[in-house]
Parts: sequence; structure tokens; C-alpha cells
Amino acid sequence: MSTLDGTRADLALIVLYLNKTEARDKICRAIQYGSKFLSNGQPGTAQDVDKSTSLARKVFRLFKFVNDLQALISPPSQGTPLPLILLGKSKNTLLSTFLLLDQVVWAGRTGIYKNKERTEKISRISLFCWMGSSICTSIIELAEVKRLSSQIKNLEKDMKLNDKQEQKSEQYLSKIKQSNDRLLLLIKSSIDIVVAVGLLQLAPETVTPRVTGAFGFITSLISCYQLLPASHKAKMQ
Repeated sequence: MSTLDGTRADLALIVLYLNKTEARDKICRAIQYGSKFLSNGQPGTAQDVDKSTSLARKVFRLFKFVNDLQALISPPSQGTPLPLILLGKSKNTLLSTFLLLDQVVWAGRTGIYKNKERTEKISRISLFCWMGSSICTSIIELAEVKRLSSQIKNLEKDMKLNDKQEQKSEQYLSKIKQSNDRLLLLIKSSIDIVVAVGLLQLAPETVTPRVTGAFGFITSLISCYQLLPASHKAKMQ
């Protein structure tokens, strides 16, 4: 492949990536939290970028609550334990509520909805819902990582005793990939809990705007990575 062909392929991948609304949202999220880190809550250009990007991101999330409503009424995967099913449904409920209330916050901050005091109350409620969904996600992913770890250990034992190494190896690699993906989600959701604490100012002396910005920037980069095509992820590893 020539250099020009390689450049065309890379540009095609970038265009495909940027055509995703979710990808643009996460890039804007990285800008938002990066600006929050730089401003550290102090007035100036960085804080203005933080606020304007935060408001712009709400447009990307218009009607996105429907996705989690669909997940809420969808049947769970076979073999999923009841506690994890309940946690998953709780996560979907909290996240869809956050996204729905976020639409009201957007309307309030753009001047469509005139009650500023109520807008701020709704904003806090929505952030508590997001924090709750992040807690549910962390518990789910921790449980799933443990389940996968047990399955991987069993496969390792079977591979030592069984001659069908190739088939077992494929299952083993698949479980390893699932475990890595789940672990990344666990890290991301756990960090997002701290971000929510910072945005709600529940521990202002510990989780400062700079800490919130740094952690939010990290989870934004993780989200951007998760949205990459599988083939490109493989190249990066």
C-alpha cells in the first residue's frame, strides 16, 4: 500500500469516526473537562469554554433517553443473575431520567424555560441520577469481571487437560477480551462517580474543580477510545 493509499484509509476512518454523534459528544466532553481543569473554577477564558461546551453537548443528547428506555424494557441476557438484572434495570432507569431531565436543563439555560431556580434544582437531581447510574454500572462491571475471571480459570484448566486446544484457545481469547472491556468500563464508571461528586460539590475541599476536570478528561478519553472501530483498537494494542 502506498503512502497516499494509507493516508486515504486513515482519513476515511477519521470521517467515519467523526460522523458518529456519540464520538463528537465525547470529544466535546474532553474539551469541556480539560477547560474545567485549566480554569480550576476561576473566571476566565477556560471557564467560558467549559460552560459553553457543556451547553453545546446537551444538544447532542436530545432524545437520547429513549435508548435507555428501550434497554429498560428489553429482556436480559440468558444466564444473568437476578441481582445483576435488577441493577441493570436500575441503571437504565437512572440514566434515562438523567438524560430526560437534562433536556429541561438545556431549555432553562437557553432561555426557553424561564424558571432559573427550578432549572438549577432539576440540574442537581439529574446529576444525582447520573451518579446513581455510575454506581450501578460499577457494581455490575465488578461482578461481571469476577464472573469472567472464574470462567477464564476454568478454561485454563480445561486447556491443560483437553486436546482440543484450538477451540478452547478461541474461547479463552474471547473471554480475555470481554474481561478487558469490562475492566475498562469498571474503571471509567468508578472515575465518573468522583466526577459526579465534584459537579455536585459534595466534597468541595477534596474534589476541587481541577480534580473534577482531570478525572472527567480521563473518562472522556476512555469513551473516545471505546468508540474506535475494533480493527483500529487492535492496531493500537
